[in-house]
Amino acid sequence: MKTLMRYTMLFVAVAFSQSAVINMRLAQAQEGKIVPYVPTPQEVVERMLDLAQVKKGDVVYDLGSGDGRIVVTAAKKYGVKAIGFEIDPERIKESKENIAKAGVGKLVEIRQQDIRTVDLSAASVLTMYLLPEVNLMIRPNIWKQMKPGSRVVSHDFDMGDWKPLKTEHIKDGSTWEHTLYLWHVETGKK
Repeated sequence: MKTLMRYTMLFVAVAFSQSAVINMRLAQAQEGKIVPYVPTPQEVVERMLDLAQVKKGDVVYDLGSGDGRIVVTAAKKYGVKAIGFEIDPERIKESKENIAKAGVGKLVEIRQQDIRTVDLSAASVLTMYLLPEVNLMIRPNIWKQMKPGSRVVSHDFDMGDWKPLKTEHIKDGSTWEHTLYLWHVETGKK
């Protein structure tokens, strides 16, 4: 009887969590969002930019830039131009406050734009923390628009059959494990 009760409770919990995910995605779709806002821990931000080997002269784009922490860090640490793309007005407001606090307003810009419509051709580094299906939506634009040698770093999600040059695992301060993927854009990648 106890085993049956455990399985019943597990089934109810799984059904509830799947329902919660579906409801969250429906609510986000109604707001024009295609990914939930989940901030990247600062130590993961630092490693993403290190992995991309950001250097003077690079232009960093962050898709779904949230509170702007990746673009602010890129500007502060490397002195590069960085542009974040975000659709949520609350996150944009928060980003602009963070940019002002960090004193990097001359290097950092936040644009309110659907990430699926961003022209990636000016970026030499692209960072993102999206979802697998969104990464796959963006992938053709990366291949068509970004110059050979440009670097792409994704937090936690890969890009299907596009094999990463490097995959790393990193734990944040709360010991949560994150996976980072690095790709270099190749000539003629289709």
